[in-house]
Formats: sequence, structure tokens, C-alpha cells
Amino acid sequence: MNASSNNLRDLAINTIRTLSMDGVQAANSGHPGTPMALAPVTYQIWAHNLKYDPKNPLWHNRDRFVLSCGHASMLLYSMIHLSGIHHVDKHGKVCDKESLSIEDLKKFRQLHSPCAGHPEFGYATGIETTTGPLGQGVGNSVGMAIASKFLGAKYNRPGYNLFDYSVYALCSDGDLMEGISSEAASIAGHLKLSNLCWIYDDNGITIEGHTELAFSESMALKFKGLGWHTIHVSDANELGALQAAFDEFKATKDRPTLIIINSVIGYGSPNKANTHGAHGAPLGEDECKLTKKNYGWPENEKFLVPPEVRQHFAQTIGARGSQACSEWNDLFARYTKEHPAQAAQVQSIIEGKLLAGWDAGLKAFAADAKGMATRVSSGKVLNMLSPHIPQFIGGSADLAPSTMTLIDGEKDFSHHDYSGRNMHFGIREHGMASVLNGMSLCGLRPYGATFFVFTDYMRPSMRLSSIMHQPVLYVLTHDSIGLGEDGPTHQPIEHLAACRAIPGLYVFRPGDANEVLHCYRAAMENSNHPSAMVLSRQNVPTMDSSKVASAQGAEKGGYVVSDCQGTPKAILIGTGTELMLCMKAQEQLASQGIPVRVVSMPCCELFDEQPKSYRDEVLPPSVTLRLACEAGLRLGWDKYIGLDGLFVGMNGFGASGPADQLYKHFKITSDQIVLLIQNALS
Repeated sequence: MNASSNNLRDLAINTIRTLSMDGVQAANSGHPGTPMALAPVTYQIWAHNLKYDPKNPLWHNRDRFVLSCGHASMLLYSMIHLSGIHHVDKHGKVCDKESLSIEDLKKFRQLHSPCAGHPEFGYATGIETTTGPLGQGVGNSVGMAIASKFLGAKYNRPGYNLFDYSVYALCSDGDLMEGISSEAASIAGHLKLSNLCWIYDDNGITIEGHTELAFSESMALKFKGLGWHTIHVSDANELGALQAAFDEFKATKDRPTLIIINSVIGYGSPNKANTHGAHGAPLGEDECKLTKKNYGWPENEKFLVPPEVRQHFAQTIGARGSQACSEWNDLFARYTKEHPAQAAQVQSIIEGKLLAGWDAGLKAFAADAKGMATRVSSGKVLNMLSPHIPQFIGGSADLAPSTMTLIDGEKDFSHHDYSGRNMHFGIREHGMASVLNGMSLCGLRPYGATFFVFTDYMRPSMRLSSIMHQPVLYVLTHDSIGLGEDGPTHQPIEHLAACRAIPGLYVFRPGDANEVLHCYRAAMENSNHPSAMVLSRQNVPTMDSSKVASAQGAEKGGYVVSDCQGTPKAILIGTGTELMLCMKAQEQLASQGIPVRVVSMPCCELFDEQPKSYRDEVLPPSVTLRLACEAGLRLGWDKYIGLDGLFVGMNGFGASGPADQLYKHFKITSDQIVLLIQNALS
């Protein structure tokens, strides 16, 4: 067959375009316009710039390509197929089969297809992150660029440039309208991430129509103000101008780069200006044929891939990537001999595993009636863990003194020194959470901290960390009305229920210092899910292990912390600071001859995973009188206490005042627990 030109380059670009439109048409669902318009841009990145070995797609120093405009997913699926990326199985083994076959592309947006409506991390090798919620992909790309800078600063040695990969993120008007992109771009500009390139498809179209309906920013001016280098390419089809822009990005060593590209959405048939429709709907069979005719393509062929196109990608990205990966493997072999300790750390990062002895620094806390806030014991545990987990890196959204997240003896991560492990995200919770996902996707074990109430700003990214099974750690302090005088705006009420509602997010609310330690151990051992450590501002006593059960029970999510003689008349379940109210109520009830059991439930998700035999041992079905005490909503507790169970907690927003007065005002007290149990028994 002949394309409109015999030029192999044009043939490859038109193959990308026609695969994208055929996929959307077959599904009768999706967005063909952006893939068609951006086919030349994506071709130029993959064929002539991306450092990527399709036969070793998890090679750690590969460049990352992020399709932030995830609605254009057929563009990515087409590239994965045409580049011949190999499938990697769940054990990390590269298989001798392609990641996405042409049959997979034909099942775009169908049930059980790896070609989901938006790119889903883990569905197919070559998808670097889950994108679709606009702005998330560019946020992730900042985290990926940070990881490259950090790993390079920490492990590169003279003659051994192990880590220097770049990150290319393709984004749309919608990505840059979302507030998260401004937060992420601000972080990237401040950190001078010169290995980061956002390619902005300025096509002037969104779902409702032309962007001028709601959007009139000068992106070049805005990004210059954010500390970025900006380049303008007036025509997405001008490959020479595109390459000059990518060369300029690579030559820019002191800041990230934004390439603004003008494209025409649904670039296709000259007979029909397909703009608004191409954004969010199939073209239709007739328009597909007209468009193919315009390309010089066989009108009735569907999912046609000329063999010379696959060969062209094999000779460009394939050959270039294979050589780069092979040279890197030789380099790492020599590095291993010369720097064995560092090489072992690098290997653990590549494999996504913690080094042997990662928990060697964990030391139990002594019993202490005065105790400490769980945010304080959390800070101590972070410092116990940090020396033994080199990929452990993080910080807070401008709240390090309050969230206790600074690591002693570690430098700040900054453009002056990318090897520091104390990060400063600024007051950008949403951006921070998305950046953490990108860092995690590159093998780091990142953590980010803020006040628990501000998970409202983080939840979209927290949800995605769970969807992608990334072990991101959220350190969330000031967990209840116990923060006191700041009042209702700062007091989390519904947040425990809201975070527990995210499938796969493990929410820990430890009751004392040793529970904090064991909750961290459980979180670090979980490499397949994110964890939220929910911590108090106010002090809690450190329980005496000679008088109560070992806090190691926290690693099962829930355990009997203090039992009674004989069969309990009731079970009191507490979390966090309210656990001590249950312990005090147990004493008061015992003095009245009422035996009750106290169960600590720091992590419902972990407890629910335990065998039924264990759960019944902790919460015997025969003991039906149950009370839960938590300074949050009842929502979610009925599964443990029953519909007729008792609850001591909140049913509205908080108030401003000293913590002890607030607990009395809202009747979250041991006396209230005792009263409810007495009334129920009488």
C-alpha cells in the first residue's frame, strides 16, 4: 500500500492515527480527536527521543512517558503495540510476547481488556501510571522527575551515571486548567527539575466547546512565572520544529520545560471540520473512511499495521533503547564490584523490596503514664526506620514541626542538593499527594504529611495510589476534635469514614506509642497498598506491656488489649486517643462488678483480612453488647457493634475550645461509656 507519501515517517504517523480512530470506532466509545492530532508529536518522542528498551521495559533508567490526557488512551496503546513492548508478568519476568497485540487494541474499552477507557497502571506493560482524572498525570510526572534526581544524587559516582532519566508528559487544556497542575508545576519549577518536559496540546477545545468559554490564560507567561523554560511550536505536524524543541529541552539544565504545541483536534478529512465531536465521540464509519482516504489509506481496512512501520520502530526506539539498556547493565555490573553496598541498595529499589534488617532500628517504648502524642511517637519511629530504608523519603505540606516528619541528620531535598531526604512540598496538599504517587512508581517509599482534615485536598490522589497498588505512606496528624482551639474547620469528623471508604487504603489510628511502632511495621511490610497513619495532637499514656496485651496485636488490625475474668458482659472497642477512655471505663465498670473486654482496633482493613476464627476470638459472636468509641462518625462501625450497638463519638461538626472541654461537651468520656453500658445491662 501507499500512504499519501512514501515517507516511512508519514506512514508511521498515519498508522498511529488510523489505529486510534479504528479502536474508538470499534468500541463506539472514546476520544479519537486528540490521538489523531498528537500522532506526529508522540511519534517524534518515541521514535527519536525516548530512551526506552521495548525488550526490557522495566529497565530502571528508562525515560518515562506519561499520557496525562488519559482520554487519548488509544494513542498510548497504539504506541505500545507499534514499538513492540514486551509483556512483563506479575513476578517481574519479561516474557516473549507483546504487551498489547492487535487483538487487544480491537477490544478497546471492553470488559477484561488491557486497553481500558483510560490508561490503567498494571493492565499492560508500557503504561507508566494511571491517568484520566485530569492533572494527575502531570502531577505524577513531577514525582518521577524527583525520583530520577534523587537516585542520581544518591547513587551516581564518577564514571557511573546510573540514574539520569527524563520524563515526558503529554497534557491537554483540561490538565492545565485543573488546580493540581499549578501546584505540581510550582513544585517542579522551584526544584529546577531540568529532566522534566511537559508537552501541552493547545488545541482550544474541551467538552463544552472552545476553551475561550472559560479559559484565557497565557500559559507561556504563567509557566515562566513558575520558573519553567517555555517553547512554542505553532504546528503539531512540523517534525523538524518538534525535534528542535526536544533538543532545546535536553540542553536546558536549570529548569523544567513546557513545550506549547498548537494542534487541530481530529486532524482528518478536509471535508469535515471534526472538532467538538472528535473530542468525545467516535467519528462514525463514513468519516473514518473519508479520513483514511485523505491519508491515502485503504478506506475499508481496519487496524492495519504495515510491517515496515513495526520495523521502523524496531530500528529507532528499539535499537536505541536496546543499546542504552545493555550499556547500563554493563555499567551496573562494574558498579556492583566497586560499590557493593550502594549496589545492594539500588537492587532493592529496582526490585521494590526493603533491605534485610529494615526494621532493625525499631525499639519498643517504655511504659509511661504521661506518655506522648501519637504524632510525637510517629516522628520517633520515622527516625528509627529511616537509616535502614534508603529509599524512604518524604516531608510535609509546610507542617513538619507539627507533623514531626523531619528526619534527624538528613539534608533537605532541594535544587542545591537532590540527595536530601527531607522534602518540603509547600502548602500544596493535592500536588504533594500526586507527586508521591510518581515517586512510588519509580521505586521509592515516599511519605507525605499534613493535618488529617486536609485529606479533603488529597483524596483524588490517595484514591489513585490505591487503584495503582502503590505503598505510599500518608502521615496525618491532628486527628480529631482533640486539636482543640482551631475549631470546626480544622477538626476532622467525617474523615476517618471517608478514608476507610477508599478500597485498599489501610487506615491506621494507633492508641499509644507502641501501637504506632507496630502500625508502621505493618504499613512498611505492605508493598501493595497505601497506608494512612492517623495521629493525635494530644498526649496518650504509653501502656504497660506487663499489664496489657502486646501492642504487636496491632499488626492484625485489632486485638484484645485488656480482657476480664470469665465471660465479658460487654465489649468496648476503641481507636486512637479514645482507646484510653475504654480502658478507664473498663476499670470503672470492674469496680461495679461488671466485667468487660477492651479491644483496640487501629486498622479495620487489616482486621477484616484476618481469618474468621481470629475475628471471632477477638469479638465473640455470643457477646452482643458492644460499644465503639471514636472521636469521629459512627459510619462504618455497625459491622462490629451491630445495628443496636452503642457508639460514643461525633454526630456533627466540632467546636472551638480546649481539647479536654470539647471531649466533655461532646460526651466522649469514660463516664459516658459506663453510663451507656449500665443502662444497656439494666
